[in-house]
Amino acid sequence: MIEILIHGRGGQGAVKASLALASAASKAGKYVQSFPEFGVERRGAPVKAFTRISDEPIVVRSKIYDPDHVIVLDPTLLHTIDITKGLKDGGWIIINTEKSPDSFTEFKKRFKVATVNATKIAVDNRLGSKVAPIVNTAILGAIIRVLDVATKKELAEGIKEFVPIKAEANVKAANEAYDLVKFSEEA
Repeated sequence: MIEILIHGRGGQGAVKASLALASAASKAGKYVQSFPEFGVERRGAPVKAFTRISDEPIVVRSKIYDPDHVIVLDPTLLHTIDITKGLKDGGWIIINTEKSPDSFTEFKKRFKVATVNATKIAVDNRLGSKVAPIVNTAILGAIIRVLDVATKKELAEGIKEFVPIKAEANVKAANEAYDLVKFSEEA
């Protein structure tokens, strides 16, 4: 079983990303589970979303405490919360940033890092606004490329199911991120 923790802020689409990812993996023949955790429901507040993907039925029904992989939709969260809390050694950290994976030396010894500028991709595809881009579908393209949990076609179907507004622009953003994601040298 793969357990994925998505860190984001309210309004960035972390919950929809988790649902679309689970849908894509389900279309790939996997068992899935997806659910959010958030406190005050307001734009900009930290949000967590959890996704489990397995070849076997999933019986656990708790939030994810020790994820295999972590996704960071908002790079400012790197300075406000411990995004590696519980992250298993060797796990991927996929970050929405213009920086290269090698610039995250603090993670290099224990984790693998991938980066994609999901913000630029979202702005270029007019997803949200320039001030508050919605980066969820762009980061999904990077996730499926790095983790290999679904195909681009299955992801497109999951996006259309859970993010139906501007569906084609969202699929285009995911495909661009799939092609543009950068991996750390040791990956």
